[in-house]
Amino acid sequence: MDLRSELLKSIWYAFTALDVEKSGKVSKSQLKVLSHNLCTVLCIPHDPAALEEHFRDDDDGPVSSQGYMPYLNKYILDKVVEGVFVKENVDELCWTLTAKKNYKPAGGSILSHKDAFRLWCLFIFLSEDKYPLVMIPDEVEYLLKKLCMAMSVELNGVELEDFISQGSVQQNGFTVWAFLEMMNTGRLTRGIAKESISMAIEEVYREIVGDVLKEGYLWKKGQLRRNWTERWFTLKPNALDYYTSEDRKDRKGSITLDSNCCVEVLPDRDGKRCMFCLKTISKTFELSASDTKQRQEWTSAIQTAIRLHAEGKTSLHKDLKQKRREQREFRERRREAKEQELQHLRNLQEERERKMAELELLKEAQRQAQILLQQEEERRRKQHEELQQALEEQLREAEEARACMQAEMALKEAEAERQQRRIKELEELQQRLEEALHQEVKARQDEEAFRYTQTRLLAEEEEKIKALMSLQEEQEECIQRAQREKQEMKQEMETKSRALEEAQRQLEEVRANRHRVDQDVVAAQRKLRQASTNVKHWNVQMNRLMHPIGPGEKRPSVGGFHSSFRIPMQKDPGLRLWQKSSEQDEESKENAARGDADKKRLSQGSNGDIDVH
Repeated sequence: MDLRSELLKSIWYAFTALDVEKSGKVSKSQLKVLSHNLCTVLCIPHDPAALEEHFRDDDDGPVSSQGYMPYLNKYILDKVVEGVFVKENVDELCWTLTAKKNYKPAGGSILSHKDAFRLWCLFIFLSEDKYPLVMIPDEVEYLLKKLCMAMSVELNGVELEDFISQGSVQQNGFTVWAFLEMMNTGRLTRGIAKESISMAIEEVYREIVGDVLKEGYLWKKGQLRRNWTERWFTLKPNALDYYTSEDRKDRKGSITLDSNCCVEVLPDRDGKRCMFCLKTISKTFELSASDTKQRQEWTSAIQTAIRLHAEGKTSLHKDLKQKRREQREFRERRREAKEQELQHLRNLQEERERKMAELELLKEAQRQAQILLQQEEERRRKQHEELQQALEEQLREAEEARACMQAEMALKEAEAERQQRRIKELEELQQRLEEALHQEVKARQDEEAFRYTQTRLLAEEEEKIKALMSLQEEQEECIQRAQREKQEMKQEMETKSRALEEAQRQLEEVRANRHRVDQDVVAAQRKLRQASTNVKHWNVQMNRLMHPIGPGEKRPSVGGFHSSFRIPMQKDPGLRLWQKSSEQDEESKENAARGDADKKRLSQGSNGDIDVH
């Protein structure tokens, strides 16, 4: 805190004291008087017309603190020279103005007017650099501990907490008037005489405000006469002054301290004990303390003053105040960092809990999907079993129908033996046979077309199954990445689910198409069997009719028959038709065997599909 800031704090109290109406503004006449008094105590020339000249363009009435600050800085504070004036006089001026308005002690107060002034100066020194001025509880505790140390009493922690908690704390700190009021109550100074309190306040005031590092009686050896004389020494960061007595009215000399000085402990001699010397560039001063403790305190204090001068610092307590402020800021930053870390941990915990909840929901959805998939598979398996049972029932019915047809064919063969057909009936039979052959050819073509369609549908089914398996694998991978990519996984799951539903729907359509193709194949096979049966039937009839029996004729012997009857095989068209029908009958048997093999393979493929799904 520089000199300008210290002066501004005192002047701020004087300015607010002149603001009677608490409007933040002061009349120009009062500011003229304040400015004249400030120039007087600061030992700078005063220009009475400067204030009027400065506010010539602003003649609306009272002046605010913001309006007075440019004038104060330009015409007063910029002209201040450190060391020319006594700062205590400036503080007394500002205290006089502000105490009349704000300091009104009750009867039986502990503090005298001089003590209250010194506490006010200590408050200004230790207050924060923010307006309105307040002193935070840490600095209040520091000041009270210094006062108790000066009175050689121990500060009661309970009373201190009660003092801080029951005080008028505003804006995270004490105002000076609340602090003085609390000190006047005497809660912290019970059983201590007013003189002791006043001496302690003066000692702390001189130490903190007056930059007195240490003071007390020492024996000093003269430079010329070399005799020992007791003097009152006052140590400051830049000099060690010594006086005739402790009233400090007659200063006998001053020792300037700089980085070239040093202090050394000397052995006892010349009847003096606890000796030490202070060496400067030009002289060496021999001193003697009352005891070893005092010598140690003086040597440490002088070394501290030399260190402050070497570091370019003018006040020990300003440095200590800055360090305390840095420590508070460090603690505050560490507390904020810790709070941020805790908040971050809480956010991470909440995020983790949220992700765990989402994961549980995903797991539950997966379990539900698996259950639904199992139910769907069970339903499909049951449908397949029912379909297989229906096919088996149809096969049994077909076998029964075949047996019936064979029985009927046997009856017709027996009847054909008794019937005689004419050439006209053979021609009609030939025409029917050609139609049957044409139907067989058409049925084979239909069967080949249905087989090609069935093969294509099977290939499509396999591709859909592979796509479904790929979608299922991608779905599992998306589930595994659910912990890292919550939102993307949700969208991908929805997309994959829709794709899976679409694939399942397409698979159902392919299976329905395959089922229809299977039915078409069965129908074609049934037509083929019917055509084969017709061919066989008409071949049998033709064979029967090739041996006509005349009415009333005796059957000749076998040898006579073969010798007298010859079948014109090359000229009869019915015989050529019969040979062709025999060849087509063999091909129909091979096609029937191939159809049964295809049917078994389809049945095995259907079972494989069920296992895959």
